Amino acid sequence: MESAALGSGRLGSLSGLDHALFVYGTLQFPEVLAELLGRIPSLEPAELTGWRAAALPRRIYPGLVVAPEGLTRGAVLSGLTAVEWAIVDAFEDDEYDLRRVRVGDRSGPVWTYVWTAAADPADWQRDRFATEHLAHFASRSARWRNPPYAASAEVERE
Repeated sequence: MESAALGSGRLGSLSGLDHALFVYGTLQFPEVLAELLGRIPSLEPAELTGWRAAALPRRIYPGLVVAPEGLTRGAVLSGLTAVEWAIVDAFEDDEYDLRRVRVGDRSGPVWTYVWTAAADPADWQRDRFATEHLAHFASRSARWRNPPYAASAEVERE
């Protein structure tokens, strides 16, 4: 098990490989994960209270925003390698911040990407995304597996 930090920037506070990631948007789809990472890591259905997956202006993916009465359905990804964490982090826009959250009764660390810019008052429509955008979005996600993302993660680990 690695003990060094997984990277710099948003990943700087993660160390080891025992961290899980709560995903609530495009990353909850196995089709996207397969293209993005070249495999489908462990994906366990989960819910996060106190947050909602908001629609974002001019974007087809959501952003997680605080909503005291909210409930966001998604999944917990576990078993990500340092390279995969770097790919996922590069995949996420700069407007996201990586934060630790409490997901159900899980005891290990769970992180998620929280949206920090303006969001729509409407919730993101998972089924609409799946019907209208998933196939094209998934096929485009493979480009994130190529350097410099994967290569820079290898350098960070050494």
